[in-house]
This record gives sequence, structure tokens and C-alpha cells, in this order.
Amino acid sequence: MTTLATPQALHARIRESLRSQILSGHYGQHDKLPSEKQLMESFGVSRITVRHALGALEQEGMIFRIAGKGCYVAKSKPAQTLTRLQGFAEAMHSQGYAACNRVLSLQTLPASETVAQAFGVAVGTPMVELRRLRYLDNLPVSLDISYFTQELGLRLAREDLASRDVFHILENDYGLPLGHADLSIEATLASAEEAQLLDVAPAAPLLALQRMTRGADGAGLELDFIRYRADRFRYQLRVERN
Repeated sequence: MTTLATPQALHARIRESLRSQILSGHYGQHDKLPSEKQLMESFGVSRITVRHALGALEQEGMIFRIAGKGCYVAKSKPAQTLTRLQGFAEAMHSQGYAACNRVLSLQTLPASETVAQAFGVAVGTPMVELRRLRYLDNLPVSLDISYFTQELGLRLAREDLASRDVFHILENDYGLPLGHADLSIEATLASAEEAQLLDVAPAAPLLALQRMTRGADGAGLELDFIRYRADRFRYQLRVERN
């Protein structure tokens, strides 16, 4: 007895076929994809099935649609290397993306146990918390929550944090050279607040990064808790065998 493929299986097959061709370079950036009619004929499916497949790729950010013209391959997903300590805007500008920030809040709070341990201070020590929503090409890509000592944080409060990277301010304005950062990356699910700010569904997958940046002298400068939209950002790393 022959088992008929479900509509879900059919549009998944189209989606994966197109995704594979995009990732392999068969379709390059800004190349036009086959029309809905061509895909219908190639896969022997209905228009609604094709539109489901294309809609899924559009949600992932792999393609974009121009009304009356069709679907095109989007820019490759922005990436930041793990082998070099860079600010977000610094890394994105080099790839041709326009990055900006929206400052959500900047306030003095008592250090939690995690923050206190990272900076080597007592729990409850006054620290400055900076919350920013970061955008690439006017689309939200990450929610950044950063902590600084009170002295440094109050200095930063006077800066243009909407358009400048903190790293750039520290090194170029304050003469505080960066040394290294310790970081961890894991998968997480969006809370209700994160989902609203990042324009994703509640419990959508996010990339969670925790990073402690220290100066050349080893002093703690910035502790970051960052939530990235997994469909709009990635980290990459080249690993040598020897």
C-alpha cells in the first residue's frame, strides 16, 4: 500500500531542498529563486504547499520577498568570530551591516551573587546595569544586559551608548586597553519579556552568551548577559588540528 506524503512532509522537502542549494552556494546572495509556478511543477505540489515552504525560509531570514517580483536569497546570517575580542558594531560593520542600539535602561543596582563573583566584590555592592536592544539593518537581533563597576558605569552614562560600542569607548576615550574575555554559550528559550523585545514567539530558541571582559591589567571591565535571535545571528570559530 502506498503512503501518501502529508502536506507538512511535502513543504518540508521543498524547504530543505532550497535551503541546501542556498547553503551550498548554488543560489548566491540576492539571487532570485524559482517562481512559485516553477516550484509547483518541479515538485508536483500545490501553490499553498510551495508558499508554506517559502514562508518558513523567509521566517528563518534565508530569503526575502519582493511583491510582484518573487523571492530572493538574503544576506548570509551575520556572524561574529570567537577568536578575536570585538565589539558588536565593530564586527558587524566589517560585514556591511548597519548596527545600532536602543538603550532600555541604565541604573545602579546591588550586585547579585553572580555579578559579585565575576567582579570579585561583595554581594550587594552597587553596580551599574545597562540594558540595550541591538539592531542590524533595523531588525532586532539581541538583548544585552551589561554590568560595570559604579565608577565606570556612571562615566559611561554620559556617553552616546545608542550609536557607540562600549569597547570602543573604553579603549579610545578612557585609555583602558582590553585584555581578554571569558565566555560561555548555550541554547535557551525566550522568556515573555525577551520574546516581546526581540519580536519572536514565547519560548522561541535563543543563543545565550555570558561574557566577562577584563582589561590588559586583568581588572574586570564588563560582564554581559546576551540573548541573540538564533535565526539572525551566529558565532563562528576556526579550529586548527595542531
